[in-house]
Amino acid sequence: MSSLKRRRLGAGVLLLSALVGMGIALYAYVTPLTGVTGTLGALVAILACVILTAAALGLFKLSPGAGLNVLRGLILLGLAGTFFAALLLHQWLLCVAMVVGLIGWIIDIATPAPSHALR
Repeated sequence: MSSLKRRRLGAGVLLLSALVGMGIALYAYVTPLTGVTGTLGALVAILACVILTAAALGLFKLSPGAGLNVLRGLILLGLAGTFFAALLLHQWLLCVAMVVGLIGWIIDIATPAPSHALR
């Protein structure tokens, strides 16, 4: 598999996990008897997943360089923060979604830059 395809795979896994996480957090926010219905913590988790979705889309657009590395660092912080929020909210499926997002992030990081981008 080429490095560009692996990079797109990592960004795609991250994008999918952010979208799934957003759905899980939204469900917990609006559904009665989830324990976090209408709470600020669930709303923050929704917003964090929206930001992670936008950041994952940015991975598709940015070429290798400092901007891409900064975005990757911010994505890692977002994944860790959302995972911690999910732990505090007892939303275990959201925790799983963030771990899957971390796997996508690792795939994206581990993929070497295409040789034509280094010129």
